[in-house]
Amino acid sequence: MSEPQAGETSDDVRARFVEEVEAALGGGPAVAVATVIDPGEQDGLQLGAKLLVRAAGGTLGALGSPAIDEAAAEAGRAALSARPRIEAQTVYVRAGGELVTRRSRARAGDGRLMLEVFEAPGRLLIVGGGHIGLALATIGSTLGFQVTVIDDREEFANRERFPMASEVIAGEVDEELGKVAIDGRTYAVMVSRGHQVDELALRHTIGRGAAYVGMIGSRRRTGTVIQHLIDEGLPREDLEAVRTPIGLDIGAETPEEIALAILAEMVMLQRGGSGSPMREVKGRAPAGQDA
Repeated sequence: MSEPQAGETSDDVRARFVEEVEAALGGGPAVAVATVIDPGEQDGLQLGAKLLVRAAGGTLGALGSPAIDEAAAEAGRAALSARPRIEAQTVYVRAGGELVTRRSRARAGDGRLMLEVFEAPGRLLIVGGGHIGLALATIGSTLGFQVTVIDDREEFANRERFPMASEVIAGEVDEELGKVAIDGRTYAVMVSRGHQVDELALRHTIGRGAAYVGMIGSRRRTGTVIQHLIDEGLPREDLEAVRTPIGLDIGAETPEEIALAILAEMVMLQRGGSGSPMREVKGRAPAGQDA
């Protein structure tokens, strides 16, 4: 547990909370925050108390019980490493600091915590500024992604064509990809004008920790690219994880429909969906449809 620093007031601690959460939302390391929303009958829990958990270790604040603080910190670190990401969940607190996440296992008198993950929006990294790249950027920005577009042609990579993008880069694909930070928030898509450029982009993207890497093209064409890179000695495991052919099967034909299918696959993986029609999914109410 992180104790208040010498001379630090409760207002100072709250200010540090805000600073760390805002830094996470701005692109810094993600953090998890546990908040007591119902003390129940658990000794020491204080309504409204908060504990901030850092992925690299360390905490800030306290919930009112050392045992619960330790358990909540462990739950927070697990939430920060989980894929698919659960941004908010209710955690039930039993006597002795035991935590459970299933409502069916909760007991009368249990306390309740709200465990939330705060991190910057995912980055949609688009290699290729053509029709599909434009549709991806347009729909992706609406979904909340920070959009980066790379193309080696200035007429396809410019601010006028991509006003919705956070970053538009015109330059050699391999060189520019080497400069772009790729991490667990990155969703990379190769939709350039030809398989040679897509292969070049894939070579400089895999193995860098992206949450999603996808390449457009037929099964035969993309299979040839993947095998070529395997033969070159690139890690087979990384290449076999590439989503190709890309997107969900919705019968897409237009650039906008293809972009929708690709982004639907991203959201499915991000949220842990199945890709099945909702009427065939049992035991799960879709968000916004449970009224």
